Amino acid sequence: MAAASAGDMVWVPILEEGVFRFDASEDTRVAAGPSLSFAEPRRREVQREGGDRPSVLPACEVAGNVQKVVIKVVRTFREKGIPCDVVWMDIDYMDGFRCFTFDSNRFPDPKSMVDDLHSIGCKSIWMLDPGIKKEDGYFVYESGSKNDVWIKKEDHSPFIGEVWPGDCVFPDFTIERTRTWWASLVKDFVSNGVDGIWNDMNEPAVFKTTTKTMPESNIHRGDEDIGGVQNHSYYHNAYGMLMARSTYEGMALSSTDKRPFVLTRAGFIGSQRYAATWTGDNLSNWDHMHMSLPMVLQLGLSGQPLSGPDIGGFAGNATPKLFGRWMGVGALFPFSRGHSETGSIDHEPWSFGEECEEVCRLALLRRTVPTKGAHECVHKLPKGVWSPFDFGDSHHDLPVMYLQGGAILPVGLPIKHVGDASLEDDLSLLVSLDENGKAEGILFEDAGDGYGFTQGNYLLTYYVAEVHSSVVSVKVLKTEGSWKRPKRNLNISILLGGGAMISSRGVDGEELHLTMPSQSEVSTLVATSELELKRRLEMIRPIPDIDEPSGQEGAELSKIPVDLKSGDWLLKVVPWIGGRIISMTHLPTDSQWLHSRIEINGYEEYSGTEYRSAGCTEEYKVVKRYLEQSGEEESICLEGDIGGGLVLQRHISILQDNAKIVQIDSSIQARSVGAGSGGFSRLVCLRVHPTFTLLHPTEVVVAFTAINGSKQEVSPESAEVTFEGDLRPNGEWMLVDKCAGVSLVNRFEISQVSKCLVHWGTGDLNMELWSEERPVSKDTPLRICHHYELRQTS
Repeated sequence: MAAASAGDMVWVPILEEGVFRFDASEDTRVAAGPSLSFAEPRRREVQREGGDRPSVLPACEVAGNVQKVVIKVVRTFREKGIPCDVVWMDIDYMDGFRCFTFDSNRFPDPKSMVDDLHSIGCKSIWMLDPGIKKEDGYFVYESGSKNDVWIKKEDHSPFIGEVWPGDCVFPDFTIERTRTWWASLVKDFVSNGVDGIWNDMNEPAVFKTTTKTMPESNIHRGDEDIGGVQNHSYYHNAYGMLMARSTYEGMALSSTDKRPFVLTRAGFIGSQRYAATWTGDNLSNWDHMHMSLPMVLQLGLSGQPLSGPDIGGFAGNATPKLFGRWMGVGALFPFSRGHSETGSIDHEPWSFGEECEEVCRLALLRRTVPTKGAHECVHKLPKGVWSPFDFGDSHHDLPVMYLQGGAILPVGLPIKHVGDASLEDDLSLLVSLDENGKAEGILFEDAGDGYGFTQGNYLLTYYVAEVHSSVVSVKVLKTEGSWKRPKRNLNISILLGGGAMISSRGVDGEELHLTMPSQSEVSTLVATSELELKRRLEMIRPIPDIDEPSGQEGAELSKIPVDLKSGDWLLKVVPWIGGRIISMTHLPTDSQWLHSRIEINGYEEYSGTEYRSAGCTEEYKVVKRYLEQSGEEESICLEGDIGGGLVLQRHISILQDNAKIVQIDSSIQARSVGAGSGGFSRLVCLRVHPTFTLLHPTEVVVAFTAINGSKQEVSPESAEVTFEGDLRPNGEWMLVDKCAGVSLVNRFEISQVSKCLVHWGTGDLNMELWSEERPVSKDTPLRICHHYELRQTS
């Protein structure tokens, strides 16, 4: 990351139409629309139980521990041979969450700790939030008030919002005076040995508000060249980038021979000039692992190349398989680290067993190679030549890697941290020839820090390979920069396909020649390589799957469909996949109303607006089970952990006082919301998604009277229709089968449902109920209670 020269900050206008915001604030991210939707996401695994130390790797985050523990964790990485470059200090290092301070009990001598980390090749990065505790005597608050840097309310008094320290004021980074003030604080803070800074909560996040941020009516006194005085809605999207820029400038002022490193959660177009980005408080589940891939790729395509997620997930507990698989792909992300919330289980690689530890070790050793990876289950590659390769480290739980035809990939030696590398180390070139027998690649080398590269102090080498008369020549085409080529050995490997290769050794800078084998020889080499790979994989222990819950009430029912039978209805419930209802039989008419397989459709519920978002595939535990024979109504209560301290609870019952009715009372509840929430969860929506079987597909309609009094009748030709506002059903709508002369009636509370959706399939129908979309707290769950009843119609 190249740094700007130290000195006065110069504003470069960036506010204009057509720009996009990339950060991890739930409400703003969801407002921008989902990145992906997975039709059939991998089934999530059961969570582990355990301690509360946060995760680490390859950069690791430590919260709530003394500095001796930090050293111990990093030394464990060294002892186990697992690469680690950075340890990350979350806000627990601070004195009462006051920025620019240290907790004297947990971190009595941070400079000494940093020196110890440096001695074993590890750097430290420390968090700074924008929320400044409003407290007389606190030097940051006092100096900020003196310099008049706080964001104002409409009455021109400083805005006060609650964040981690309690009541806080917030710097107005739209003012040059404020940016200079913050940079001076950062400059002094870095003198404690700080190697880098990460800016969190900089959307800006504010607790105890459904928007999770400050009021749009707040006033920013922006510089004239960026828009002048405006309310917060004008500057909101740029706030995180302006904070990151100010932090970057402060680090640049602290040292003229080091490049600043800043990480930011909130960003804007142009923020890549000042900071790397991580994708925020994700969840420890398979969906979020899958989503991290396109998120990182899309950020790169959008001009933010140095980005990555919290590997293993921030909120919730990863399982060994999930953590190992995520590390397998995450180690290849441009920015790669683990990070988990307080209260989660240990997330160091060795916390998940020997098999997961080995996968993480192999994955992170691969990080010294800028490879292009592909998940083992994905075989749809772009057109052209794609040659699989590895480093003798193939594993069931690591992604298969391919090199595109026409590419030369420089490879260094495996290292435990960047300080281990030397310019004189052996260099390897992996060569994948294209259809024309050619390939090319580049290697950039410089000091790794400082600004000598701006004066030409670097070496940029262009390597080329080409086949002539069955002989491959590999040579340096040209170079740039003033550095002389290091004296080092060069290893050349030509990929032949199927993992086979031919190799030769020489000296870097000299032309090397390799004779290509005949087609029959290639076939033999490929067959041998594939056999060796098969044998190697047979000897490797994969990370074990964990399918069974532990210590759950009613776990004995987890693999047995639960029958609810009373009055007119027989229901079959599957707790272990989304708590779904897979069968809903009306006994008097012997009619089956749900279209379902065990793993999909039937009656299911989601926790977001995206199709098949969290809630429909998790393993639910049986909280309560009542039988009609015991004098209670026939019912079952299920709970599914949907991550981030949230559960989706579903109480299914056949009413005792009216056995013609099936009642489903569902809610999304906050049990233990994650860090940064202030008591509120991420943005959620309770989405009821039943899939009904159409007994007579051409003779059915959905009919209801809307709130505005209009009569509505929706036929299959409509495909998909949404009803909102006064067009919603007035508390009741029905699926009418004209041929059978029956109607399945669905009644609900209007106040709980913000939208109704009808989607006609081929022989089936969705009649969805959507709650409003908002964060939830322990006191403000989302709930939809609704009934089903079959009626005879004329």
